[in-house]
Amino acid sequence: MTISTRDYLRSIGVPDLAPATSPFDPGYDPVTLESHLEQSARLISILKVSMACWMVADEAASRRKVAAAKRLGVATTTGGGPFEVAVAQGQLDGYLDLCADMGFDRIECGEGFTEMTLAPEDVIGRAGGRGLEVQFELGKKHEGAFTSETVDELIEQGRRWLGAGAVELVVEARESAVGVGTFDASGNLNATYAERFADAFGLGTVVFEAPIKSSQFAFLNHFGPEVKLCNVRLEEILRVEIYRRGLHSDAFEHENLRPPRPTG
Repeated sequence: MTISTRDYLRSIGVPDLAPATSPFDPGYDPVTLESHLEQSARLISILKVSMACWMVADEAASRRKVAAAKRLGVATTTGGGPFEVAVAQGQLDGYLDLCADMGFDRIECGEGFTEMTLAPEDVIGRAGGRGLEVQFELGKKHEGAFTSETVDELIEQGRRWLGAGAVELVVEARESAVGVGTFDASGNLNATYAERFADAFGLGTVVFEAPIKSSQFAFLNHFGPEVKLCNVRLEEILRVEIYRRGLHSDAFEHENLRPPRPTG
């Protein structure tokens, strides 16, 4: 008799969960990326091929990575930085043409280090005309942790982008989750601010950047397994997913993460 890992997890009360983690490729080589995708594809909501690394790497290698994700059923999105540069340089159409030709499914938009000069409807219309979805990142990269007033403004901004057709909203945390977004200068999560985004948009629409272990655990401890996380490093996907399912020793202590004890 052979028992599968999936059957065993069900037997100890671990539920089947929809993919809710968007990992971050900061410039891995194609072989490394493909290996991670083969191991974890079913756990990935969408792969962010991030920064502008894919633009300066060997083009064949970048195309190979996008094609590998498609082959394994994983959608791909670009990071927000190249979008901001394209808009600032007056080359949005060229950027969108490139993203579509590379095979990306989605682009990330934002104004983390520039000022947006285009209306959401304009950007989403141009992207949609090329078969590209849009997600929008909320927050500035260089202005520190959010204030209550900042959260108010970002919620209104998020509503405008969703109203124009964006499919997800991403809450900024950079690569440190310290002194930025919903994290204070000591790296502590401001749960009140995070809840305001969740209440405004729902956990199915808002995605929180969680680039390091403490930020990942903080969001999962607070919201439970339904919370969507992004900017997780590829090599940390499995740790995040065992935590999400209550299979990590620290997670098992939290009632909202620990699997319910099977009956019978």
